[in-house]
Amino acid sequence: MRIGNAPVSWAIYEFKDIEPKYTFTRVLDEIVETGYSGTELGPWGFLPTDPTKLRIELEKRHLQMVSAYVPVKLVDESVHPQAEAEAIKVGKLLAALGAKYIVLADDNGSVPALIKEAGRAQGSRLSPEKWDVVAKGVNRIARRVNDETGLKFAFHHHCAGYVETPQEVRHLMDRTDFDLVGLCLDTGHYHYGGGDALEAIKTYGARIRHLHFKDCDMHIRQQCISQQLDYFGAVGAGVFCELDKGNVNFPAIIAEMEKLGFDGWATVEQDILVDDLDAPKQSAARNRAYLRSLGL
Repeated sequence: MRIGNAPVSWAIYEFKDIEPKYTFTRVLDEIVETGYSGTELGPWGFLPTDPTKLRIELEKRHLQMVSAYVPVKLVDESVHPQAEAEAIKVGKLLAALGAKYIVLADDNGSVPALIKEAGRAQGSRLSPEKWDVVAKGVNRIARRVNDETGLKFAFHHHCAGYVETPQEVRHLMDRTDFDLVGLCLDTGHYHYGGGDALEAIKTYGARIRHLHFKDCDMHIRQQCISQQLDYFGAVGAGVFCELDKGNVNFPAIIAEMEKLGFDGWATVEQDILVDDLDAPKQSAARNRAYLRSLGL
């Protein structure tokens, strides 16, 4: 298992109202300085999108391009062609840089009702007909991206979106092509959405193609629910704490993935809202030290 990090750990988000506070060169430098060997792409345009320029930046730091997180609208079939085009655009850049996977997610953090109820959603919030639409879009995009770029495909569940709870993850996995559509298991989001990441590994097994390592403090989660904080309020309150500070059982998760013969990437994602500009690097270093203590 190889360990990477991502621009999101420096509060580089796809949300337009959260402006980046760091240059891409500083983020890449600090990823390397804290002991990681790979990075994800981050939001389109944060890192250079010219493959030659980006390859130079990566190679001089001995960094590998791991993947990219691509959120698209899936509940509306009329925008599936646009979502497909976006995924192919990102996929071509990834493939040019030697990445093996692309990570797709349902658009999240844009529907007020979903932002408000993140962490307290129950069951499934889409009708069977809507699930069929979502699954059709995921299958279509996965097939086209693979045809165009050769990349393998993993779907990322995410709080404040329509694929948040364990039941919603199950609905999507049951409706999508087993061989074509893998799962990107985000350990923190799975817990925040009401599940247990260790149980998810036992459920989905070898269908898990990529990992996002994130912790979740279930005490803070419960406080956020009691105080009716929305998704961004919970992130600001620290629900996604540093690794080994919350309730995700990383030693057991790593052991289960090793039993499965997993030899891919685990990307550390420290979802934060930044006040102290030195905090992300310090946090990345502590997270890396913890994973080293587990043999990674």
